[in-house]
Amino acid sequence: MTRRPRASVLPLTLPAALLLSGAMAAPYTQQTSYGVPSPLVRVAQLNASVPSTWQALPQITGGRLQGGEVRVAPFNELIPSWNVTGTPTSAAEVEVRVRRPDGSWTPYFGFGTWSASGVRSSDRAVRTPDGEVRTDTLALPFLSVAFQFRAALGPGLVPRLMSFNTSDTALRFQDQGRAGQPTAWNRSLTVPGRSQMIYPNGGEVWCSPTSVSMILGFWKRPVRVPDAARATFDPAYDGFGNWPFNTAYAATQGLQGLVTRMGSLRDAEAYLVRGLPLAVSLRLKAGELPGAPLSWSNGHLLVLRGFDAGGNPMVNDSAARSDDTVSRVYPRAVFERLWLGHAGGMAYVMAPQP
Repeated sequence: MTRRPRASVLPLTLPAALLLSGAMAAPYTQQTSYGVPSPLVRVAQLNASVPSTWQALPQITGGRLQGGEVRVAPFNELIPSWNVTGTPTSAAEVEVRVRRPDGSWTPYFGFGTWSASGVRSSDRAVRTPDGEVRTDTLALPFLSVAFQFRAALGPGLVPRLMSFNTSDTALRFQDQGRAGQPTAWNRSLTVPGRSQMIYPNGGEVWCSPTSVSMILGFWKRPVRVPDAARATFDPAYDGFGNWPFNTAYAATQGLQGLVTRMGSLRDAEAYLVRGLPLAVSLRLKAGELPGAPLSWSNGHLLVLRGFDAGGNPMVNDSAARSDDTVSRVYPRAVFERLWLGHAGGMAYVMAPQP
C-alpha cells in the first residue's frame, strides 16, 4: 500500500516553544488506556520504554462515555484507538479536546464515524488555530499537557477499550539506535505469509488490511484479505490505512487492538518476545531498504515477526508478489530510521481479548 503522505507537523508557537525547556527529559511518546488489558500486552508495555497506564472505562450514560482530564507528558500529536462490540450497523464516534498552553480547553476534535458494517468514515481535515485531525491523527500547533475524550455509542454497542497515544514529534529520534536485547534475537513467530499483490482490484493499496489479516491468522482467526479490506475502507480518506479503523476491526474478530508508538526497535522486542507480532509503518525512497519488494513508498505497513541472530528485523512484507515470498530480513539501523522517520514508530498491537 502507498499511503498518502501526511502533512508535516504544524510549527510551534512561541508559548509552546518555551515549554520545551527540559522537555528532552520527557518521554517521546505515552499510552493512556481505558479497559481491561490483555495480560500479554500489559507485560510487554511494562518491559518497553513507553509509559503506559490503564484504568477502568467510564460509566456509560445515555450511550455516551465521558473521560476526565488526563495529564501527560508534552505532546503535539494524538492518535486514538477504540474497541467496541455488538450491533455491527451501530456507529461509534470518538472526540478529543486538549488544553491550550494558556490553560483553556480547545473545542472537541472528531475522528469520524466508525461501525463494523454500517457507516464508516473519517472527517474531512479542516485546519483550525488549535490544530487539525489528519484522518487518524490530531496534530497541534503547540505542545499540550492534558486531554479529555468523549465517545457516543450507537444502540447495542459495548465498549471494550479506549486508548490514546500522545507524542512530541520533536523527540521521535531520541532513542534511535538504542542497543537491542540479544535475548529477543534469533527467534521468529509463525505468522502466515500473505501478499497484497495477488489481488487484481485494489491489492496494491491493501498493505494495512493485509497486515491485519496476517496477525488475525496468527491468532487463529482467519480472515481473507479482501474481507479485511472491505471492513477497513475509509471513503473520506479514500483508502484502507486509517490506523484506528484497522485496530477497531480487529476487535470485531475477538482481539484487543490498539495503535501505539515506540521509540526504538528495542521497544518492539519487548512485544515480540511475549509472542506479539506487530504491524508497523515506514516510508522509503528508491534504494533505501535493501531487499524490499517496493522500490519506494509514501507509507507501507508490514508485519514484524522476529529478529535474526544479528538483531535485524524479520518481517512479512505484503508487497511481495506471492504469499510464499513475503518473508524478508531488513538491516536494523535502516529499518528503524525509516520506521521512526515516517510514522514515529507506529505499530498495531493485537492480542486476544482478556
